[in-house]
Amino acid sequence: MRITFVTSNEHKAREAAGILAGLAEVEHIPLEIPELRHESVTEVAAGKAAYAYSVLRRPVIADDTGLFIRALNGFPGTCSAYVQNTLGNNGILALMAGYADRSASFKTGIAYHDESCQRSFTGSIQGTIVLPRGCNGFGYDPIFETGGKTLAEMNMEEKNRCSHRAIGLHALRGWLAGEE
Repeated sequence: MRITFVTSNEHKAREAAGILAGLAEVEHIPLEIPELRHESVTEVAAGKAAYAYSVLRRPVIADDTGLFIRALNGFPGTCSAYVQNTLGNNGILALMAGYADRSASFKTGIAYHDESCQRSFTGSIQGTIVLPRGCNGFGYDPIFETGGKTLAEMNMEEKNRCSHRAIGLHALRGWLAGEE
């Protein structure tokens, strides 16, 4: 089976290819998709997948990920990519100055769309916002700690066992394999 992962982030496509290996070949296409706004990462991912399928007319997956910081009332939420591109990790840390509560969650929606169906899967992990550590990963990975390590301190194999995206992609994998 061949699935096209529509994302501008090659790191995400690489993670998906690793998790779906042996079941599906993942092709990466950085298609421009109108940015949808919704409070739910799953709804945003579903909208992206529907659009991508309407353009490409082949099985696609799309995702949306949000970083939800409790002290900031869930900000940046589903606007995480924009905030990462404009404020970056240092901007998030500056916004959190003075807050004792450093708890946060990462949530990912993964949506699959083909000619006969559309399915959505979610993954979520709890963690803490910390000073940057590690040199792997991308985006917020250096400042998001879970299980005693930041996502940037994990190698790809570790991250693909526990990350929010991995949880959603493993759910997709199970469904594609008929295990659901």
